[in-house]
Amino acid sequence: RLVFRTQLAHGSPTGKIEGFTNVRELYAKIAEAFGIAPTEILFCTLNSHKVDMQKLLGGQIGLEDFIFAHVRGETKEVEVTKTEDALGLTITDNGAGYAFIKRIKEGSIINRIEAVCVGDSIEAINDHSIVGCRHYEVAKMLRELPKSQPFTLRLVQPKRAFDMISQRSRSSKYPMEAKVSSGRETLRLRSGGAATVEEVPSEFEEEASRRVDDLLESYMGIRDPELASTMVETSKKTVSVQEFARHLDSVLGEFAFPDEFVVEVWAAIGEAREACG
Repeated sequence: RLVFRTQLAHGSPTGKIEGFTNVRELYAKIAEAFGIAPTEILFCTLNSHKVDMQKLLGGQIGLEDFIFAHVRGETKEVEVTKTEDALGLTITDNGAGYAFIKRIKEGSIINRIEAVCVGDSIEAINDHSIVGCRHYEVAKMLRELPKSQPFTLRLVQPKRAFDMISQRSRSSKYPMEAKVSSGRETLRLRSGGAATVEEVPSEFEEEASRRVDDLLESYMGIRDPELASTMVETSKKTVSVQEFARHLDSVLGEFAFPDEFVVEVWAAIGEAREACG
């Protein structure tokens, strides 16, 4: 029986949750623990209540991780004029219908608009709701907006405590009921199928996933560690780039990855394998 501790990031008592197998079920369990709607949750971070994109909950949760849920705060609208091809945004999503800003490139169009922050959820583009869209669909919509024409972004920022409570430590007053073996295991959440307890990824898997995630950002304007690790897993079952491309099509066909991207991913995974011996 795996039991995880959770708090609302802007401040709340500690809740305990169990019995979820994917991200949507996780959000439902957190919402139930705090008496809120699951749609109030924008994203979760692990072991930090801050809007820290390095601590973002992806497809894996360490068995001793503390989950902080960031809920909807204020809504804001900004007008943007696309003076360059790239806006300077990297998009990710929470796996449950909300796409949000994971990174803002320094010196970019978006970087010059102070109201737009990392962690803001993108709710609408020109009053067209994008709730329920995946990160790659939102990134494509933004890429395809015409230059020199203003457009409006409706954003929802995560609710913040009054100038943030000091960092909450994982002190011994919260005994961990879910302690399993040496802490070298994680709960792997899947969008399809049941969650499984797995060993922590190897050095090669971590390095290869990082390189693939970097390529996802440069080609598609998204970051998605779970997608990256799925691609690395897929590569292990294949011996050539052609076979890898066929496997990707069968597993992740909706992304319609361009051929040159698949070739670069295959090369990056090979380089990671060499680098890690």
